[in-house]
Amino acid sequence: MPAIPLPRTFRALRHRNFRLFFIGQGLSMIGTWLQQVAMGWLVYRLTDSAWLLGVVAFCNNIGILLFGNLAGVLADRIDRRRGLLTTQSLMLVQAVVLAVLVAFHWVQTWHLIALALWLGTCSAFDVPMRQSMYVHFVEDRGDLANAIALNSMLVNAARVIGPAVAGILLALTGEAVCFALNALSFVAVIVAVLRMHWPADIRGHSADGWWTSWVEGARYAWSLEPVRSLLGLVAALAWTIAPYSSLMPVYAKDIFGGGPHTLGYLLSAAGLGALVSTAYLARRASVRGLGLVIAVSAGASGAALALFSYMSVLPVALVLIVFVGGGVILAAASCNTILQTIVEDRLRGRLASFYTLAFLGVSPLGNLAAGAIAGAIGTRFTFLLNGLLAIAAAGWYYRRLPGVRAVLRPMYERLGVPGHR
Repeated sequence: MPAIPLPRTFRALRHRNFRLFFIGQGLSMIGTWLQQVAMGWLVYRLTDSAWLLGVVAFCNNIGILLFGNLAGVLADRIDRRRGLLTTQSLMLVQAVVLAVLVAFHWVQTWHLIALALWLGTCSAFDVPMRQSMYVHFVEDRGDLANAIALNSMLVNAARVIGPAVAGILLALTGEAVCFALNALSFVAVIVAVLRMHWPADIRGHSADGWWTSWVEGARYAWSLEPVRSLLGLVAALAWTIAPYSSLMPVYAKDIFGGGPHTLGYLLSAAGLGALVSTAYLARRASVRGLGLVIAVSAGASGAALALFSYMSVLPVALVLIVFVGGGVILAAASCNTILQTIVEDRLRGRLASFYTLAFLGVSPLGNLAAGAIAGAIGTRFTFLLNGLLAIAAAGWYYRRLPGVRAVLRPMYERLGVPGHR
């Protein structure tokens, strides 16, 4: 099929596989946010506990922390198409079970914890496979960075739409409808994957054992200064900034005196910031120059969270949360773009798992810590502390930036990456 001429911002959509993935992923991510917002509201409605909000958020991602490295090795060994169909189907079943329990008023707190663990375990294997498949979604490797940026933009468009729709649905219907719609959204991904034209798998079958394969990937990551620094910053942001979404029901209900619609406004504002950030990333002609962008956006996110922590005026808080969501996603997406650009294809799954472990695997620990601090001292102080720690992490990365650039420059030259505009 001939390529479709498109503006530079959307150039990766000229590839059929990526278009299918883009549509399916978009619908699925809206469903994911419907479920995430509804889950947080349900937990706080049933328990009135910031600590349990942190526990459920911890369970949502602890599977990535426990199984992320195993999943990365698996992604480099198995048929990724079949693996993706399996994980998406299991997550569909989880959403159906959750919808049924809530619809029939059978749900208890332990159900939410168990189902969060189920989802987190499936995600641990799903995310590295999706992250490592971008190179197969585009025939022209020059469009790879744009594909990653467009996917980030799509994910964050869903962060704007999903919470806003969830707030309306929670006010008009209830949590069960959100969970049921999320179950339907997984069907979109499954259909998209089944309709893709998959190239022959040229990776071959590794003769090495699982441990040897993992060690190979770990040595690659540890041996390169850019990879070490980028993953370190991503992990710091996951610990400090990511918990804001899990504790946002406290602000919506107790601080701003609102309901589910207020929660939807807050999370949609963060999604709007992330959407603008990733739209900027998609418009960039090259990955060159992203190092400084990462440092600035990480620091801006931390500063905005610190200012938001004691803000009681909702319109001003909404503006600040735009910068929180925009800064953290711009930093994380930029890190992922650089990593996926420089990695060898045979190591792609394993490096994707390390990135996933740093971002989604560390966040449950941050959620658990934030929930504990918020329960003991208060949510406002927790946000202030995390914002200041994020600023310190951005400063640490900025000091390492000259060394990162020195290593990346010859790698970009070898890969033919165009110069920074």
